[in-house]
Amino acid sequence: MSDILLEVENLSISFPTDAGPARAVEGVSFVLHAGETTGIVGESGSGKSMTAMAIMGILPKNAIISGSIRLRGRELVGLADEQMREIRGKDVAIVFQDALTALNPVMTVGDQLIEAVRVHRPDTTASQRRARAIELLDLVGIPAPEKRIARYPHEFSGGMRQRVMIAMSIANEPDLLIADEPTTALDVTVQAQVLDVLREVQRRTGTTIMLITHDLGVIAGVADRVIVMYAGGVVESADVQPLFYETAHPYTAGLLASLPRMDRRSRDERLYQISGQPPVSTAWPAGCRFAPRCAHAVHGRCDVDVPPPVVVGPDHTANCVRVGEWQEDAR
Repeated sequence: MSDILLEVENLSISFPTDAGPARAVEGVSFVLHAGETTGIVGESGSGKSMTAMAIMGILPKNAIISGSIRLRGRELVGLADEQMREIRGKDVAIVFQDALTALNPVMTVGDQLIEAVRVHRPDTTASQRRARAIELLDLVGIPAPEKRIARYPHEFSGGMRQRVMIAMSIANEPDLLIADEPTTALDVTVQAQVLDVLREVQRRTGTTIMLITHDLGVIAGVADRVIVMYAGGVVESADVQPLFYETAHPYTAGLLASLPRMDRRSRDERLYQISGQPPVSTAWPAGCRFAPRCAHAVHGRCDVDVPPPVVVGPDHTANCVRVGEWQEDAR
């Protein structure tokens, strides 16, 4: 097994509100192995992006954070902003989902890439930084990078801007690349191209990728491992094949059932949808947070205590007290 790059242990994030603390993330633990791609999936509000922001050290100032985030053994929680600035971009980098707003509209793409290199490699010359910027654009598949380096973000398509964001994030060859919904609002063809770029970047640099998405189809094609989040916590974690074919948590099963399928029996057959709505972060239910929406929940068991992770198989856990039982109910 590859060595552990990142360890997240009992991570909790909350925000003060008039209605009480909003618990965006609570008790999240997982590890990322060097050189692997780990997918983080779940509905909007499940805590995926908040977890990524905590790793990057870019949470809002009013965030209350506890737990541990260790990058190759170094604790990141509690580091001063000056210390995190040395880590961001060099050891850990992020690709945001909206490239148009993430890029500076009044700076050329080349100048932004050059700045990303200069910040962490101040001993390089101007010509070296320019050559590196051209090399990066070429790596992510931008045609004629020598010319495109002088263009502004609005002169690029959405897919091209996302490629530029990936180029900026890998400028200093970070150990961990977080891709937060990198294919959102892109058409299917461009999505495939962006994912191909991420695969090529990983092949050539060996970086570890943490891919945040709500699209399980994307996860199936690129991830080695999958972490499923719901209402601020992890509900299932497994290698990609067991997660899809040996699903152990009812929420994961609901997500998979809602995917469009080519082998549907009837074109008029409606897509499955999970009933109800996710709980409000200021008033999570007692017990399993998915229980109010779960067709297999049992009163007196599922609504009592928050379920701990249950070992289902090798490197496969599910936070459900009815693992093995609900599958029988479903049959």
